[in-house]
Amino acid sequence: MAERKGRKKSKHPELPDWAVTLWEDVGEPDISGIQDVLSGPLLERRCGLRRDDLIEVLLDARALPKGMEPMMQGRLIGTNKSSIELLTSDLNYHYLARDVIVDVILIAHMRPPYIEDRELLDFEREDMKRRNSLHEEVEKRSTGDDDSHVWG
Repeated sequence: MAERKGRKKSKHPELPDWAVTLWEDVGEPDISGIQDVLSGPLLERRCGLRRDDLIEVLLDARALPKGMEPMMQGRLIGTNKSSIELLTSDLNYHYLARDVIVDVILIAHMRPPYIEDRELLDFEREDMKRRNSLHEEVEKRSTGDDDSHVWG
C-alpha cells in the first residue's frame, strides 16, 4: 500500500487505498482493538461480519453484464435474507444478491462486535421504539380506535 503524504503512520491503519476513504468517512476509528480473535478461550473469540466492515466481494461473473469487474470493494451497510448493501469508495450504493456472491473477504472491522457495540444497541432500541410508535399510529388511523393500551 502506498504511504499517503501528510499522514501519521501510527494513526493510519494498514488498509488498501480504496478503503482509506471509507475509513475516513466513518471518523477514522482506531480499529486495532476490534479485529477478529480466532483463537484462545471461547468467550474471548470474536469473528463474523459486522455493520460498517470494509469488505471485498467476489461475484459470479456469469451473472454480471459483459465487461463488469467481478470484484467489488466497499463498506458493508446492511444485510438481509436475499442481499447485502455495499457502499463503494466512489460513494455508490450497491445491493448485491446473495445468490451471485462467491466469496467475501474481510479487510477490516470498523465497529466492535455486536454484543459490545453500545452505539448499535442504542440505535436498535430507539429504532424499535420508533417503529412501535409508527405501527400504533397506523393502527389508530386505519381502525379509528385507540385501544392499544387495553389487554385482552
